[in-house]
Amino acid sequence: MSLIQLDAGVLHVDEQGSGEPLLLLHANPGDPRDFDAVLPALSERYRVLRLSWPAYGFSPAPESPAAASAMQFATLLEQLVLKLDLSGLRIIGNSVGAYAAVRLALSQPQRVRSLVLVSPGGFTAHNFFTRDFCRFKGREYVTRALNGILAWRYLRHKTPVTLAMRERARREQKSPAAVAVNAALWRSFIDPDHDLRAVAADITAATLVLGGRYDPLIPAAESRHAAALIPGAHCVILPCGHAPFAEIPDIFLAMVLPFLE
Repeated sequence: MSLIQLDAGVLHVDEQGSGEPLLLLHANPGDPRDFDAVLPALSERYRVLRLSWPAYGFSPAPESPAAASAMQFATLLEQLVLKLDLSGLRIIGNSVGAYAAVRLALSQPQRVRSLVLVSPGGFTAHNFFTRDFCRFKGREYVTRALNGILAWRYLRHKTPVTLAMRERARREQKSPAAVAVNAALWRSFIDPDHDLRAVAADITAATLVLGGRYDPLIPAAESRHAAALIPGAHCVILPCGHAPFAEIPDIFLAMVLPFLE
């Protein structure tokens, strides 16, 4: 495990396994431990690198937590990949992690082999309601109040990993820095720079999109829409909420391992 200093901030990365690299990118809020249920199977086959976004998991908070954004996370990911000189990358990204993965695939296509986009952000056709909700959720006092409640809503299956995720949402992710980052990211979701729809056709990496049938944050229809915009992408809607790798890990692996291989 190590902290890596980048121009745009500091990221913590832990590594398990050997072979070709596989990046795991968690959601907002989130933690690399969200992937614990699938890590053993993945690390048997790949050199798995799990990163912690700023203020989450094991990464320090950014210098200005209230100025964090999904676009900043994408910049951090690109700087990390260049610093570690990673290539032939397979990436599993959840929500804002999927957004950052797409941005990397667009800016560094020669380094990205394949993408698994789990309830990907950046493909929402915003309307009055969605913009208003992002502004509402972008208030720190609202994020602080809803953190634990939302985790119970978007994690539909009770497993040891989802119970741990709910507990982190109730405790660790209510720190002032984590709340500030969480709220700031929600505000960034309505920034025009967050919209991937116009550039999705430029993605050249093989892409699998996984949506959750019961996901209240990124509805299944949005995952289907994302896949329709990406050349050659395949979409599977799973019987879960926002995090199938934690909720239904066996089904997730049955979909993902053949695709990665």
